[in-house]
Amino acid sequence: MAIIDGKALAEKMQADLKTKTDKLIKKGITPGLVVILVGEDSASQVYVKNKERVANNLGFNSVVRRVEETISEADLLKIINQYNLDSQFHGILVQLPLPKHIDEEKVLLTIDPQKDVDGFHPLNMGKLWEGNPLMIPSTPAGIMEMFKEYNVDLTGKNAVIVGRSNIVGKPMAALLLQENATVTITHSKTKDLKDVTKQADILVVAIGVGHFITADFVKNGAVVIDVGMNRNGEGKLIGDVKFDEVSEVASLITPVPGGVGPMTITMLMEQTYQAAWRTIND
Repeated sequence: MAIIDGKALAEKMQADLKTKTDKLIKKGITPGLVVILVGEDSASQVYVKNKERVANNLGFNSVVRRVEETISEADLLKIINQYNLDSQFHGILVQLPLPKHIDEEKVLLTIDPQKDVDGFHPLNMGKLWEGNPLMIPSTPAGIMEMFKEYNVDLTGKNAVIVGRSNIVGKPMAALLLQENATVTITHSKTKDLKDVTKQADILVVAIGVGHFITADFVKNGAVVIDVGMNRNGEGKLIGDVKFDEVSEVASLITPVPGGVGPMTITMLMEQTYQAAWRTIND
């Protein structure tokens, strides 16, 4: 068993990104990223702080626009449109979840697809499934970089994804298909889940239930990617995979923390850089 060190890979990629960013700044373009944070959700505050820190380290023009939880949908859409039109910003990210009175889909549709660094706009989702992606959701994009770094050959492999969200499960399936894996998406209604996951050469788990996947779900020698971020009774961060058990049977596995998380933020920055770079040729 070997551990996939997402933290080390993220640091390596961020060093490369800093070099590329410095060159772009010399050409007169500073990658600009605005994160719009609605309300005071504590988990969102932590994520946004981490994004801001990395963006600043890379030399980006980084802005966090904090707005009251009571903001009207119309006013939030106005703010997004303001950044759509502002050429200083190449990436716009609205931190989810949003308060109940705001329609998430309407918000995602309002973001300019060229600036949608989260990759959630339906146009970007469509381009991804078409095999011609512009912006890709950061977590699946980061997982693909891990496969590359650790020389995981995906061609013809059985890949099973546990979870069907638009953020991880579905885009992950599209990316694995592009690399010629045979893909199965499972979810809460899947019958005999254990029988399905036991067939997986590559198992990607994103269901949001702490320590749900134990060793008896996993084929010997499988590559296991744990996207889960849960708190146990003691407040400790744990994944969806029971690491101690599953690491005994997996050939490669990501830890939590230090696995997928750092890569998610890195890919977000990479896409902001790419969006800024594209403006040279526009």
